[in-house]
Amino acid sequence: MCYTGGLQVKCYPCLYLDKRCFKIFFFLIIVNSLLSMCVTDIGVISVQESLYGREDRVTCSEGKHYHQLANTECSLAGTTELIRRRCDGKKVCELITASDIRILDPCPGILKYVDTNYTCLPALTHVACQQSLARLHCDQGQVIVVYGADYGRRDRTTCINGRPDSQLQNVSCSKPTNIVATRCNGKNTCDIRALNSVFGDPCPDIYKYLEVAYRCKCDE
Repeated sequence: MCYTGGLQVKCYPCLYLDKRCFKIFFFLIIVNSLLSMCVTDIGVISVQESLYGREDRVTCSEGKHYHQLANTECSLAGTTELIRRRCDGKKVCELITASDIRILDPCPGILKYVDTNYTCLPALTHVACQQSLARLHCDQGQVIVVYGADYGRRDRTTCINGRPDSQLQNVSCSKPTNIVATRCNGKNTCDIRALNSVFGDPCPDIYKYLEVAYRCKCDE
């Protein structure tokens, strides 16, 4: 069933380790259905594949006209990469199709949905407030593998000490970045400072922070 409302993808606590996928469906702008399964209680999202379009006449079809469901070979190229950039390495990922997905219309007149498969991966997470130093570290004999990193602001509870409300208002300015992965992957220890000069400024006048999700693997 498809529900109206914003889409929020989460990694939930589980009592066992098991690779399962979540499926998210929504049609038009923000309509979705969410199945909640996960890998670990410290999981971050890893998108496997994603479709924006229509591949059957059943999904999100209730109450719709046949001609709106007729094209079942409709998909937008690059959707998986787009969702990965937005969601990989996050514990929670919120998407609004009007701005995040609907850049092009792969099949005009057809009622579309997003169908995403993902797993939750165990990860270490680190938050560095703006102008502070983020220090990623692994045990001896291990190296860093960055799952994802974002610079900006997604809530009003992180890095708020001493900051006026005016610097915390915009919670939709988080910007994915591959700079941390480029600088830190394959290293045992990596320092990177949360600065506009490093990551750009996704929201001027807002106090930002850097979020990083990574794991440590044995050095080969």
